[in-house]
Amino acid sequence: MKLIYQGKTKDVYANDDGTITLKLKDDATGKDGVFDPGENAVGLSIEGLGRESLRLSIHYFELMHENNIPTHYISANLSETDISEAEMTVKSVKPFGVNNIEFICRRKADGSFLRRYGAYTSFGADLNYFVEVTLKDDSRQDPPISKDALVTLGIMTSDEYNTCEELTRKATKIIADDLEKKGLELFDIKFEFGKANGEIILIDEFSAGIMRVYKNGEKVAPLDLTTLLLDKTAQRP
Repeated sequence: MKLIYQGKTKDVYANDDGTITLKLKDDATGKDGVFDPGENAVGLSIEGLGRESLRLSIHYFELMHENNIPTHYISANLSETDISEAEMTVKSVKPFGVNNIEFICRRKADGSFLRRYGAYTSFGADLNYFVEVTLKDDSRQDPPISKDALVTLGIMTSDEYNTCEELTRKATKIIADDLEKKGLELFDIKFEFGKANGEIILIDEFSAGIMRVYKNGEKVAPLDLTTLLLDKTAQRP
């Protein structure tokens, strides 16, 4: 494997067969030692987080496939009782723009949305699957960008935007319904997309770092999410 990118929460390697290996880390985004999926830098390290993120990724990538949402997921390292390494094999894709863009779906007001528009909304207010887009650009604090700007700058076409927006809402609904079965409420989540063989597919990983989840009015901590959602004694083959 050849290292091609070191990210905040994962490292990316190219394989000889043209696939990609993602190695998930125990690092989490946040500030001053407090976890926050909306932050733009590593704020803390949580032992075992990479492995738990992989378990969550396997669960949701398989759920996406069951619901006919195309993804880059191929496989992950599994043993009979646990995940041996926090890495998965995925398809090689072409991102949108320089570092790709993020589609954020908001069901409830929280995080940066609440900080920006607090004069017009309140914590937990219903946002009805509102979708907004940001550039992945750490140096510019991931600025929001409109559909018209994306098209004008040649980052994606109008049809590509519409497809990503539709997949974002559909995937969010699937995950929200799945979490609700365990008494968990999804507030917001962010997705990335890329193109493989001309098809737009869902990429990256599923982890506590891409979503805000609440239970009984309290934010769910990263390691608690898989504990509450998945039966640790049960592993899919």
